[in-house]
Amino acid sequence: MGSKVLEFLSDLKENNNRDWFNDHKEYYDEARNEFVQLVESLIPSLAINNPLMANLEIKDSIFRIYRDVRFSKDKSPYKTQMGAYLAPGGRKSIYAGHYIHVEPDNSFLAGGSYCPPGDKLKKIRSEILYNTDEFKSIINTSDFKNLFGDISGSKLKRPPVGFPKDFEDIELLKFKDYTIFNPITNQEIDNPGFLKNAISIFEKMNPFNDFLNRAIFS
Repeated sequence: MGSKVLEFLSDLKENNNRDWFNDHKEYYDEARNEFVQLVESLIPSLAINNPLMANLEIKDSIFRIYRDVRFSKDKSPYKTQMGAYLAPGGRKSIYAGHYIHVEPDNSFLAGGSYCPPGDKLKKIRSEILYNTDEFKSIINTSDFKNLFGDISGSKLKRPPVGFPKDFEDIELLKFKDYTIFNPITNQEIDNPGFLKNAISIFEKMNPFNDFLNRAIFS
C-alpha cells in the first residue's frame, strides 16, 4: 500500500470538518481506493484457509468514515482511521475474524472476537474451561507471544457467573472480549512487502480464531 491513506488521514485529523472534507473529496476517494485495493488483495489470500470468506464483499467489510456523533461529546464528523473486518458476513459478523486498522502512528492488525453477544461469550468461556490445555497451547507459544503478547480486552473484576471461582485459570474466563493485536508502524505500511507480511500475521491468528469460532458455533 502506498502513502496516500496515511497522508489523507493525517490531513483529516488537522481539518476534521465537513467543509474541508467536501473540498477534498477527490483526495479522500484516492485514499479510500488505495485502502480498498489492499483489502481486496487480502480477502482471497485469507479465504484459502477459510473458504467461507471467498464471497466476502468490500462493501460489507470496510467501515464507513462517517462518525455517529448522536451520543458523543466529540462532534468531529469523520473518523481519522480506515478499517475493515474480514470474516464471513463482514463487519457485522459474529465470527471471530481479522481486522485491519490504518491510522497515522496507531495502525494495527487484530484478531479474535470483540464484544461477542452474551450467549456466545458464555460458549467461549465454556470452551476454554473444558479445553484449557488446548487454549493455553495456542496463546503461550513463543510465536504467539512475540506477535501478539497477551490477550487483550475488557475484563470482569470477579469470576463470571456460573463458572467455578476456584478454576486455576479463572483469569482466562474474565475477558469480555477475546482479541489480539499486532501493532504496525507507518514505515511498515508504506513498505512494498506489507501485504505479504499482513497475510502472514493474519494466518498466525487462525488457531486462536478457530478455537473461538468452534465455541461460538457449537
